[in-house]
Amino acid sequence: MTSAATETSHDPRTGLPATTARPTSPAGLARTMARAVAAAAGLSRVPPKERARWLYAVADAVEAARDELVRLADWETALGGARLRGELTRTIAQLRFYADEAAAGHYLRVEHDTGDEQVPNMARVSVPLGPVAVFGASNFPFAFGVLGHDTASALAAGCPVVVKAHPAHLGVSDRLFEIARTALAGTGAPDGALGTVHGFEAGVALVQHPDLAAVAFTGSQAGGMALWRLANERPVVIPVFAEMGTVNPVAVTPLGAARLDEVARGLVSSFTLGHGQYCTKPGLVLAPRGEEFAARVAAELARLAPDPVMLTRGIADRVTSGIEALRDAGATTTVRLGGDGPGWSAPAAVLEVPLDQVKAGSRVLEEVFGAVVVVTEYDSPEQILDTLAQWPGALAATLVAGAGQDPWAARWLDALSGRVGRVVLDGWPTGAPLTRAQQHGGPWPATTQPTATSIGARALERFVRPVAYQGFRDELLPPAARRSNPWSLPCRVDGTWTEDGRS
Repeated sequence: MTSAATETSHDPRTGLPATTARPTSPAGLARTMARAVAAAAGLSRVPPKERARWLYAVADAVEAARDELVRLADWETALGGARLRGELTRTIAQLRFYADEAAAGHYLRVEHDTGDEQVPNMARVSVPLGPVAVFGASNFPFAFGVLGHDTASALAAGCPVVVKAHPAHLGVSDRLFEIARTALAGTGAPDGALGTVHGFEAGVALVQHPDLAAVAFTGSQAGGMALWRLANERPVVIPVFAEMGTVNPVAVTPLGAARLDEVARGLVSSFTLGHGQYCTKPGLVLAPRGEEFAARVAAELARLAPDPVMLTRGIADRVTSGIEALRDAGATTTVRLGGDGPGWSAPAAVLEVPLDQVKAGSRVLEEVFGAVVVVTEYDSPEQILDTLAQWPGALAATLVAGAGQDPWAARWLDALSGRVGRVVLDGWPTGAPLTRAQQHGGPWPATTQPTATSIGARALERFVRPVAYQGFRDELLPPAARRSNPWSLPCRVDGTWTEDGRS
């Protein structure tokens, strides 16, 4: 039995307690932040290639603990060994990816103007913001956890990180932190490069701490907006890079309807992946009338017969209440399966709604974080342009087009691009591949910073800011800004880019 003074994670399959942790005290938070502040100067002064070496050491240490971590994560999340092994493999690759991006140095955007009688000598470089708070996601204990995208990219950019451990997977969070702390110490990294805190109150106090420079968050709209408000109510406002849940559209053109059975199979595989607990899950499908697409999707879901076990009791409860809210908003249930098993069980469902209910302010355009999808039918392709104009900002969209020339594909693509951060042609957005060109973000309210991405090479740029130095001799400048380029960074000199900064 645990006391009110502890946090507890649970086994979602049974609802029984798994791991407990004592919330961080105000004194403990003060010590953690003091170490982070002390580490900030050391992190910013070392060459990016040195920070890359640290991240590679962390990746190697995580890989060595693979079996232990997967067992622990499955106990606390019920996501299954296969899924978690894949996620851990991706997380190890992420650490190395951001290490390589740090070493490459492009994120620093170094520029020099040598100057003349009319133009002053000027150097410009991006510098680390300082300590960053990371609030990880419940649905990705590895990829968006203690050592996930946000932590890895912030460390790569030269910022110490303090992670708020997620209450749904306390054991995984603590073990990852211990592995990383030991690995970082072995490389000679500053002691405060990575810290962690537990508990709701500690998370609030972390965001309010005067030495904190930025917040990164992946999770619900309610959680992201709460952190955004906290950060904006501080005496000194700091940026919050919150990636939040959205309804991601699937738009099927009239010609794309030629293969609706294939589309139905892909859709079901996508919106049930991870029991529907993906922020990039397709949430609402726009299909031509007369094709009975909702019935096709329902038949495929019934064939798959999922019985989702959710990450937490709260998430499970919100799936059920979300389905009822959709019905209150005018949707009808085509099929509903499961939801009566042990632990944190929830139903999977396909619903259908009239197109005139897909409008700004409707509950239909709010996320249900589970294996739930809504289908609506259009009579004319022109209607989709009007519908998409009312769509709130989302992370990703799917465009299903015809095999040849499709007159509506380009027009719809323009409309979709105006509402989301990533558009997928004839595929599914779940997974968010780790590439240099990736954009994992979107217009408000998908994120609080629509120009930022939490995945990909440009994720580092969230945690730096540009500074211009005018008229300085080279030896007075920070190493990254020196014309002599001791760190061999890519640089633009008088308008010409070079890989080592030397023209």
